[in-house]
Amino acid sequence: KKGATKRLGDPSLVQQLMINYSSKKFLVKFVLFATAFVLCGVALAGLVIPDGTQKVRRKGMDVMFALDVSKSMLAQDVKPNRLERAKQVISNIINSSPDDRIGIVVFAGRAYLQMPLTTDHAAARMYLASASPDDIPTQGTVISQALKMSGASFNPKDKTFKSIVLLSDGEDHDKDALKIVKQLTSEGVSINTIGIGSSGGAPIADPETGKYKTDENGNVIISKLNQPELKDIAEKGNGIYQHYTTTDQVASNIKERLAGMGSTVISDKSFDSYRQFFQYFLAVALVLLLLEFFLSDKKRMNRKITATGLSMFFLVASSSGQNVNSSIKKGNESYKKGEFDRAETFYIDAQKKDEKNTTASYNLGNAYYRKEKTEEAADAFSATIKNSNDNNIKQMAYYNKGVSYQKANKLPECILAYKNALILDPNDEDARQNLQRALKEQKQKEEKKDNKKEDKKDKKEQQDKKDEQKKEEPKPQPSKISRQDAEEKLKSLLEKEKALQEKLHKIKGSDGIDRPEKDW
Repeated sequence: KKGATKRLGDPSLVQQLMINYSSKKFLVKFVLFATAFVLCGVALAGLVIPDGTQKVRRKGMDVMFALDVSKSMLAQDVKPNRLERAKQVISNIINSSPDDRIGIVVFAGRAYLQMPLTTDHAAARMYLASASPDDIPTQGTVISQALKMSGASFNPKDKTFKSIVLLSDGEDHDKDALKIVKQLTSEGVSINTIGIGSSGGAPIADPETGKYKTDENGNVIISKLNQPELKDIAEKGNGIYQHYTTTDQVASNIKERLAGMGSTVISDKSFDSYRQFFQYFLAVALVLLLLEFFLSDKKRMNRKITATGLSMFFLVASSSGQNVNSSIKKGNESYKKGEFDRAETFYIDAQKKDEKNTTASYNLGNAYYRKEKTEEAADAFSATIKNSNDNNIKQMAYYNKGVSYQKANKLPECILAYKNALILDPNDEDARQNLQRALKEQKQKEEKKDNKKEDKKDKKEQQDKKDEQKKEEPKPQPSKISRQDAEEKLKSLLEKEKALQEKLHKIKGSDGIDRPEKDW
């Protein structure tokens, strides 16, 4: 300020113009602001002191889920398909088992440990959502390996109740399952089974070709639920068999069965609790900032004018806030009635009065989405994210933004929005499943695009070859062989062809040839 006053002109004249300015008051304002800034930094540091400990005793059991991810689980006799319904059942059981240790084994032609036993249920749900037939390079259905891998995941030294929950269509391609069941039951492990599918069966959709899977003879494969084997496994494994009807019903029956087995203490931990102090520093900082705001750097101040100014400020602020809330309320009433045009008008009016009002922008986005204005809806949710400091509101806005982009078929923007929503709330199962669908849809589009490019390239190469062949094709020369010789040679070739066909027919009918293995 001293440098600026020197550049303005004659010092004596400048001082006359600044006769009411008080450098001491300016210094006080600066100190108040700087102190408030420091206090905000201290609050951000999160100072705490220990406030005792809490002892938590967890009682539960060890549960391994053996999930069939073979291609037969893509059959759609259970909508949307068998695999998705199996995942929903597992997720439901996990949600109702907060004290149990959970593990996941995925299997098809081979079995793999997807996640060892853990009390981190959020991680379990994440691994479960990503399970698919692409995880297993060898296709088929080998239940014995899944049971063996699940049993090996238990710690024999832990004195806990242990159980395996097998989810499959039961289309087993080996016969060793019952031997493994007998071994596991002797070790104190119970086995429950859930059959996903129908006895009538359904064709298997092949994700790579987009067509139904066929056998070596070109016949469409019908995958059927094998209830007898799953019932036999459950009976010999001291468990129960459940045929999938509804997610809640099946999960409830299995959880009731597991609860009947009993529970033991699986962990005993102490957690320190702390007393927080950030709110006190923020309160003092707020008081100092208010003092700095209302303190003038002038020597004289008309108290009446100041009081009037403050009164007008609070009246205007109060009036503005009431008008904004009134518009939002009217918009909400119209939205509930399905009058989305009127709701849009009220929300826009609220935004004009307060551009940074996150409630108005969020509700406006919902109204736009209902009117199928997906671009405008995404912009409204972006405004909510920009102006909000509440992570819960941001997370919901990111999720709705992803839904809007997904409806507009803008997959890259949709995927980014869902990822941001999951960063703010890793437990949002809807966002996780929508992200998986969007990623899968994007992958399919890219593959189709690549296939089209390859088809065009192949067609161009074939056309070029045809053009070259036409150019290089020699002119026909008159035949020098007689008609009688030509007929005899043709007769000889036909006899050889007939003999070759008979030989091939005999080879195909032979019982000694190996049949191809099942890959579903």
